[in-house]
Amino acid sequence: MSTPPSTVSVVTRLTGLLCLLLVLSGCSSMYYSTMEKLGIEKRDILVDRVGEARDAQDDARETFRSSLERFQSVVDTPETGLQEKYDLISKAYDDSLESADAVRDRIEAVEDVSGALFDEWEDELDLYESASLRKTSKLRLDETRELYASLIARMHQVEKRMDPVLEAFEDQVLFLKHNLNAQAIGSLQDELGQIRQDVDSLINEMEASIAESEAFIQQFREGSV
Repeated sequence: MSTPPSTVSVVTRLTGLLCLLLVLSGCSSMYYSTMEKLGIEKRDILVDRVGEARDAQDDARETFRSSLERFQSVVDTPETGLQEKYDLISKAYDDSLESADAVRDRIEAVEDVSGALFDEWEDELDLYESASLRKTSKLRLDETRELYASLIARMHQVEKRMDPVLEAFEDQVLFLKHNLNAQAIGSLQDELGQIRQDVDSLINEMEASIAESEAFIQQFREGSV
């Protein structure tokens, strides 16, 4: 006979389902309010989402690097069947596009919770009776905003750099699709050098953004902001 689920596990599942429904409904304020009742503050959600954005960029970095290698292999192995070549780089492009979308989604989630956090912090400054404590909190708010502004700007740089790489990948896929012949394979070599430069630049931006995300998370966890 199977053991019935405990009350705690049922509540946990229901809470998770409720949070998921709130997120899917797009009602951020309700979601944050519910999480606060569960003891999870906006700052905790922000740290988690910055971590998720960092991880998404890390995954995208490896995907773009792998995709470049697959594009290179198509050019370097002319004996491979043309359809096989097309399938290979088409899959590489699709993987890169999916990773890029994941990065964009994570950045959007970070911006959503940061806006709610800073608005709440700003509003609560008026609740202080102590002028000195209000001043200290305002200074900390300004410092945190400055730190966050640098982080989100770095993330958006990564986001912008993904576009030309994706466009170059797509051009190669379309060109090969429309010209499934040996001459088309040879002409891809001319574009590969620029694509490699774009991917290398993108990866450098991602690594810088990942490092800045980690520093942001560490400062929050240490309570320095």
